[in-house]
Amino acid sequence: MRRDDRAPKPDAPVYDSTERLQKLLAAAGVGSRRACEDLIFRRRVTVNGRVAQLGDKADPTRDVIHVDGERLQADTRLVYLAMNKPRGVVSTMADEKGRAALSDFLGNRVEQRVYHVGRLDADSEGLLLLTNDGTLAHRLMHPSYGVQKTYLCEVAGPIPRNLGKRLAAGVELEDGPVKVDSFRVVDSLGKTAQVELTLHEGRKHIVRRLLAEVGHPVSRLVRTSIGPIRLGDLRAGRTRRLTNAEVAALFKAVGD
Repeated sequence: MRRDDRAPKPDAPVYDSTERLQKLLAAAGVGSRRACEDLIFRRRVTVNGRVAQLGDKADPTRDVIHVDGERLQADTRLVYLAMNKPRGVVSTMADEKGRAALSDFLGNRVEQRVYHVGRLDADSEGLLLLTNDGTLAHRLMHPSYGVQKTYLCEVAGPIPRNLGKRLAAGVELEDGPVKVDSFRVVDSLGKTAQVELTLHEGRKHIVRRLLAEVGHPVSRLVRTSIGPIRLGDLRAGRTRRLTNAEVAALFKAVGD
C-alpha cells in the first residue's frame, strides 16, 4: 500500500492550543488579567455553556466563550472590519479588469486575508463588512438568519402616501416576491426624494429592482447598516475594526 505522505508521522509533536481563560480574555481586550480573574470568580464567564472556574483553560479556535451572556471571539487571528465602500469601487478584493477594488483601500494595515460579507454594486456605496471568519460571514449572508440591512436611497419623486404599505405587503419581481421590513420617507423635494428601507433579502440589485418596479428608480444608494453595525460617520474609503461589543452583537444577530 502506498504511504499517504499527508498523514502525520507517529512521532509528530502534538501542540496544545489551550490557554488559561483569564489570559484569553485579557488578550481579547476584556480587561486586565486581574479584572478577568474577577469576572471568572463572579461566575460571569461560560465556556461551551458551562460556568467557568478559576484555573480553567480554553482553546480560542474551538471553544465558545461568553461573558455576561455575550459571545466573545477570543481567537485573535480573526479580523472583523467595517468599510465605507465608495461609489465606483467593485465589491471584490481584486479585479481582473483593473478597476478599483476593496483591497486597494486596505493597504498593509491588515495582515490577514479578509473577504467581504455580501456585495454592493459598483454604483452603490456604504457599509461593507470584511472578515476572515467564514462561519459568521455565511450566517450574515444567508436569508434564513434574517439579518436586516438598511439603505438610504435617492429616488424619483414624488412619493405616494401608500408606498410603504405596498412595499411591506410585497412586490412581485421576475425572480420572486420581495417585501421590506420597514420604510420611511426621509425627505421629499418635488421630483426627487430620499427614502430609507430595511429588508433582509440578499438577491442581486434587490433594492434597485424593487424601487424601479414601483416607479421610483434609484439615483443614489447608500447602505447604512448591517444588523447591529452602523455606518455612522466613517468616511468613504476608510475602514475600522469592530469592537468586541459589535462582534458580540453580530453573533447575537445570527443566534449564536
